Amino acid sequence: MTLTALQKQIVSCERCPRLIEHCRHIAQVKRRAYLDQTYWGRPVPSFGDSKARVLILGLAPGAHGANRTGRVFTGDSSGDLLYRVLYNTGFANQPESRWADDGLQLTGAYITAAAHCAPPDNKPSRDELLACRPYLNQELDLLRDVKVVVALGRIAFDTYLEVLRARGIVSTKSGFLFAHNHANQVAPNAPVLLASYHPSQQNTSTGRLTEHMLTQVFLKARTLAGMDE
Repeated sequence: MTLTALQKQIVSCERCPRLIEHCRHIAQVKRRAYLDQTYWGRPVPSFGDSKARVLILGLAPGAHGANRTGRVFTGDSSGDLLYRVLYNTGFANQPESRWADDGLQLTGAYITAAAHCAPPDNKPSRDELLACRPYLNQELDLLRDVKVVVALGRIAFDTYLEVLRARGIVSTKSGFLFAHNHANQVAPNAPVLLASYHPSQQNTSTGRLTEHMLTQVFLKARTLAGMDE
């Protein structure tokens, strides 16, 4: 298995009928601002550098963001903030992300998600998260240079810990702290788990997460991953 082959599997996945139906429905109905655009309307693959030292784990594609553009964190306000921060911290070659073919490239970072389909109300069910988890497991096996996992939001944080528990790396999720910009030393020789609030519009509009706060997360990720040595 290669990362490229794995992403093809993700795009063709139909494990979760509710999510597939939702993605296709949104692609047909569209948002008024995007009526002239052709939506992706399928599971969204991961994106980034196969030699990444930093793995970014999000929740799921946005209905009118990645589900429209076909690239994770692309085409909505969450992605606008994330990619601007990645550019300013040296992980991306440009500060904007509009479409899957807009020339954006990541260096040292790889972005995946706990669920690869846009869920209704941004809330995948537990069964849907579990159905998608084998893809994350395979990515962790294939991304052999990862030193830091940045979990964007509590669901991503818990998802990663559940993967580690299933692998026998940790015995329980308790004892690991989800607090913004807090680094959890998971186990010897395992990537550091760095927590961050999700760059959702809800968090940014209320001031719970600012651009400066997210920038500090990725500056710390660079340091923890030994990228500035």
